[in-house]
Amino acid sequence: MDLNVNVKPNLRIQAFYLFFIISFIQLGVGLMGTPRLVYLEAQQDAWISIIIALLFILLVIFSMFLILNQYDNADILGIQVDIFGKWLGKLLGTIYIIYFAVALVSVFIMYIEVVKIYIFPELSNLVLGLLLISLIIYSVLGGIRVIVGVSFIFFFLSIWVIFLLIDPALQADISHFRPMFQASFTELIHGAYATSYTFMGFEILFLIYPFIQNKEKAKKPVYMAIVWTAAIILIITVISIGFFSPEQMKTREWALLNLYKMQSLPFLERFDYIVVTTWMMVVLPNMLLLTWGMTYGLKRLYRIPQKITLYITAALLVISCFFLDNHFLIQEFTNRTSKAGFWLVYIYPLLLLPLVFAKKKWRRKKGGNRHVSP
Repeated sequence: MDLNVNVKPNLRIQAFYLFFIISFIQLGVGLMGTPRLVYLEAQQDAWISIIIALLFILLVIFSMFLILNQYDNADILGIQVDIFGKWLGKLLGTIYIIYFAVALVSVFIMYIEVVKIYIFPELSNLVLGLLLISLIIYSVLGGIRVIVGVSFIFFFLSIWVIFLLIDPALQADISHFRPMFQASFTELIHGAYATSYTFMGFEILFLIYPFIQNKEKAKKPVYMAIVWTAAIILIITVISIGFFSPEQMKTREWALLNLYKMQSLPFLERFDYIVVTTWMMVVLPNMLLLTWGMTYGLKRLYRIPQKITLYITAALLVISCFFLDNHFLIQEFTNRTSKAGFWLVYIYPLLLLPLVFAKKKWRRKKGGNRHVSP
């Protein structure tokens, strides 16, 4: 496997698309339940936990760019082989692929559960699952540029949903935030940790970076995407805390959907129906990017054609429809995904960075010694 990725000109994308890629892969089904999870840890100071999480993620992103910039056009799969050797590097790359597969299944089954609870309680998991799988196959077969195009278009088609929160925001009770600054540092950190599942996804940068044509402009859209995602999560959390009572916040598993459910118009009684349906335009790019990351990773590591792994992925998703149809199992699966992903997404880049610098220093020293006369 080559260290640097040779990307054909027709597969390269402009750096500003990274804003839409990172935004969509973070804002998925996890956003619906994040306000409650953070509130359980930090109470009315949950907004501080989100800011702490944002600052830590910016540090991780900074580390990722430092790692990527040490190579000409490498991705995480090639970097790991370079640092750890062929066998250990491929093993670590396989772990990345397994993580993408698990995250994909988690998003897939959680969205199906939301649709069943709020719209079609009697609908078979398989029916909705096959609909989503057909969209995934069709889009991923088109390649990375099609997936990026879907993310770009769906961003503008779904952004209007945020403005529907104006009414509950106007009804928010500011007293729900008092007294302020009562949470301990440990509680704030636990609250920040509770956002980890929602914020996951930016690790796709490690794979998609070689496809960026103008890499010198890549940092700005990525940082903007992270701040945008954090702002959305912060706004939804603040509105939820202000709108619901403390007792309600502890029991509203999907606080975001409940905010929409509370609203109605003379011609439309259930806003949440519209939101859950529209949310597919948020979740679908998420699943497309995870599927692409997994199939591309297998092609890069083991030279398996993406079309073959795509159909295997589809079969895996079909199987998940049958075995992960219980609410408790879905929540347990999601929790385990979040815990495992935390170390891979948030901690691993910080540990990898000094190893990359050490390898670079060793190469420079070795190269310098070659020119020393005996």
